[in-house]
Amino acid sequence: MTYFADLSSRQVAALPDDERVPVLLLPLGAIEPHGPHAPLGTDPLISRGMCERAAERLAADDDVHVLVLPEVPYGVTRFAAGFAGGIHIGEETLHALLVDIGSALIGQRLKRILLVNNHFEPAHLVTLRRAVETLNFAYDGRVALLDLVRRRHAQRLTEEFRSGECHAGRYETSLVLADRPELVDQALMRTLPHVPVSLAAAPEDGGFREMGMTEAYCGRPAEATAEEGTETFSTLTDLLVEAIRELARE
Repeated sequence: MTYFADLSSRQVAALPDDERVPVLLLPLGAIEPHGPHAPLGTDPLISRGMCERAAERLAADDDVHVLVLPEVPYGVTRFAAGFAGGIHIGEETLHALLVDIGSALIGQRLKRILLVNNHFEPAHLVTLRRAVETLNFAYDGRVALLDLVRRRHAQRLTEEFRSGECHAGRYETSLVLADRPELVDQALMRTLPHVPVSLAAAPEDGGFREMGMTEAYCGRPAEATAEEGTETFSTLTDLLVEAIRELARE
């Protein structure tokens, strides 16, 4: 089975004694506007898609047993303020939620948990990193974050991702087209002009509008294709499988 929540209680109880090392994947993101063309749930959709692909790739593996936890779709998203659909939760709320989820699993001897995130607002990332530290030091976990903005990971992704012009642009829209094309308004998408705003240069105060993202997107969504999304998902899955194997060795 791929999904943790599909298991019975007895099956979960048997996981720590499995010959294969159990690694639990927790997809993360935020519900927030992704331009006028893409769904609010773009970030958790991508995270879930990565997890499902990695679990499928490792389904017959002799060393690891990968299971996908129910996603946490809410995150720190102050940048989206002023646009319809954004659901922001505070840093302490997110930290407490992740620590509670993680500690409940660690208490059942399921210590290896990998956070898989595709929402890159700086305050959100800081909170995820802090939750990992809390779980590892306070609860003796083996918890990690696949941090895609780290240079060694980002350099393997697309040029738009590396530029920082990747909120609902070509990069993210391509990924949604590869997984759920019916959720993208493709006719509208093709009319959208390039918005040359890099999230890497985001101000400490303000949000999308203040950055110049008047339609809550940056980059070049008009150039998005399902083919690019499929290729990018393959690279993201490579990164995730590598992180799973690294965590399983700890």
